[in-house]
Amino acid sequence: MTCRQHQGLFLLLLCLVPVSEQICPPMCLCLSDTVSCSSSGLAKLPRSLPSFSVTLDLSHNHLPWLGPNSFNTMTRLENLWLAHNQISTLPHGVFHNVSGIRCLDLSSNKLRAVEQHYFQGLWRLEELRLFNNKIMRIESSTLSGLSSLKKVYLSLNQITHFPFFSIKDHSHPFLTMLDLSSNRLTQLPWEDVKALPSLVQRDLYLHNNSLICDCSMYSMFWHWNLRGYDSIKDFIDEHTCSINGDPRTSIQFLRNNRFFLNCTVEKAVMQPAAVFLSGVKVSEGDSVRLDCQTSLSGTDVSFTWLSPNRGLITQTSLNDTLINMFSNGSLEIQAATLNDSGLYLCTAVDTKEAINATREVKVTVLLPAEESFNTGYTTLLGCFVTLLLILLYLFLTPCQCRYCKQPAATSNSSNLPFVFSSSTRDPPKVETFKHVTFVDPTRCGEATEWEDES
Repeated sequence: MTCRQHQGLFLLLLCLVPVSEQICPPMCLCLSDTVSCSSSGLAKLPRSLPSFSVTLDLSHNHLPWLGPNSFNTMTRLENLWLAHNQISTLPHGVFHNVSGIRCLDLSSNKLRAVEQHYFQGLWRLEELRLFNNKIMRIESSTLSGLSSLKKVYLSLNQITHFPFFSIKDHSHPFLTMLDLSSNRLTQLPWEDVKALPSLVQRDLYLHNNSLICDCSMYSMFWHWNLRGYDSIKDFIDEHTCSINGDPRTSIQFLRNNRFFLNCTVEKAVMQPAAVFLSGVKVSEGDSVRLDCQTSLSGTDVSFTWLSPNRGLITQTSLNDTLINMFSNGSLEIQAATLNDSGLYLCTAVDTKEAINATREVKVTVLLPAEESFNTGYTTLLGCFVTLLLILLYLFLTPCQCRYCKQPAATSNSSNLPFVFSSSTRDPPKVETFKHVTFVDPTRCGEATEWEDES
């Protein structure tokens, strides 16, 4: 085989070898674990996308559809941005083999419905963005199986009905925000809304809809406003309703409540959606018990705690030796630490009556009290000790021996300070033939005076 034949065979084999999945598409930008193909004018997905991608940005393109298994090689994918495209529907299996997606952005597309199979298998999905589409219908089981959901954005659509009954404590324990604002909701199933988990009610956005004024609607919003929920306070002027469904009679019902003076708001709301607040202070290392006293009682009531550092706590899922949960819903922390501080939320669910109630307990763990430093006392004691030492120095002589012969005191007025000298100076006395006497304090009785032998 000649050299030219070898080269031809090599080129043929090179063409048959599949292109590596790690090659970055020319219209995209690949940085570490992120692939950005945003604003690239794409009308279809690139043939090969790097499998190492954790974040894939395909926003601001012209993608009209996504085929089955579009991302099946990207097993590490967690964030998928598909906003601002032309997607109108999603086929079966479009998210096959990418169950690790945590954030999915399909906002600003042309979706008209959200069907049951759209998000199958995305059990790790935490944030779903579907705002600014043309969605009119949401199937009842669409959110089933998405047990990790925390936030759902469905605003700026044309939704007329939403399956509130599909959201329960056990099916969506982490869901804390549901945005249904700026839609076409007119009448809501308020009993289903009242049965929503308390965390969802706290951040349920329903402003800028076409609600019809009635007492059930007003009592629900009145109580949420009384609790100070941000979803109400931040958009208080955008909460409107129309009298008898006439858009020309739209009123800001939280500002002008004269139409609802005959409504019994407390009776309609307080019983099924009661919240009891309390606070507990405990020293570090001590045990503390948090009660779950709500308006619900009976054998059909189950309890669930949501803690700041341990997450969801139930009697079946509890595996911590330092925490106990009792049948009446009480939660005991045996040795409190600083990490146990925070807001604890207990949810009591009556499965028979399909209602729930919550209790919020704020726990503050304090450090052990330290002995206070009394500055005044220590200053006085220091002054007393100093005075005592000065008195000892002034009045305590080193030797008081009566047998000792004291040497004659000699003075030299010239060596004294001027203020202690006499005004009339005496002539100096000259003493001759005298020597200094040395006195040993340890041998006081043996001190002698030396005289000149001459």
